Amino acid sequence: MNWKYRLLYLAARCYWRIFRPITLGVKLLLVKDGTIWLVKHSYQHGWFLPGGGVKRNEDLETAVRREAREELGAELGEVRVFGVYSSISEYKNDHVVVFYCHDFTVGQADKAEIRAVRPFPLDQLPEDVSHGTRRRITEYLNGRPGDQAGIW
Repeated sequence: MNWKYRLLYLAARCYWRIFRPITLGVKLLLVKDGTIWLVKHSYQHGWFLPGGGVKRNEDLETAVRREAREELGAELGEVRVFGVYSSISEYKNDHVVVFYCHDFTVGQADKAEIRAVRPFPLDQLPEDVSHGTRRRITEYLNGRPGDQAGIW
């Protein structure tokens, strides 16, 4: 793991524990030809949906497009909202807006933050996929409609 990102992640967790901030993030279901693209971060174990925090004065669609470029080198066509989720783990009140996209190209990832980028068959996810990621993919496969709210 990249020690710099790992250290920053641990510092952020300490901050969250003390101040319990309200945060807003975006995640992305990139699905094409029966596969979904997942990322492995340099500071966390497991596979995750690409995404990250929304910056000040940034709208949600701009944020998800920026995160896709940063984490996968991806350029996106039309994106649609899949759902809005809340998480109170890690001592923060985190809200995550999940988008999905079927029209995209993948390029070069940010090698400092992202250790691996890979497509997986939707029915053959890796064992170490995060719980929230697995739940969103299961919802997607079950045809659960977007525009929903729930727990991450």
